[in-house]
Amino acid sequence: MRKIILFLATSLLISWFYGWASPHAYPKETTLGFGYGALHGAMMPMALPSLLIGKEVEIYAVNNAGRLYKIGYITGINVCGLLLFGSVFWNPAKKTHLTKPGSG
Repeated sequence: MRKIILFLATSLLISWFYGWASPHAYPKETTLGFGYGALHGAMMPMALPSLLIGKEVEIYAVNNAGRLYKIGYITGINVCGLLLFGSVFWNPAKKTHLTKPGSG
C-alpha cells in the first residue's frame, strides 16, 4: 500500500511539474532546433501522468527546424532513459572479477 501511495504522489508531482514547465519549454513564435528537441525528448516521459489523467499536454513541437530538432528529440529521450534506467540497474558493488586459469 505504501508503494502505491508513493507512486501516486510521485506521479502527481511529475504531472504538476510538467504542467508548470511546459509553457516555458514550448515557445510558440520560435523555430526550435536541437537544444529544444533534446529538452522535449527528455521531458516527454514526464508527460505520461498528465496524459493518463486526461490532460492535453504537448510532447513535440510543431514549429521545429526539422531533422536537427528530431535528432535532439531522440537524443533527449535516450539520455533520459539512460539516466533513469541506468540509475535503477547500476550496482557498483556487484562487479565481475576475471580470474586467471589455475588461480582459484
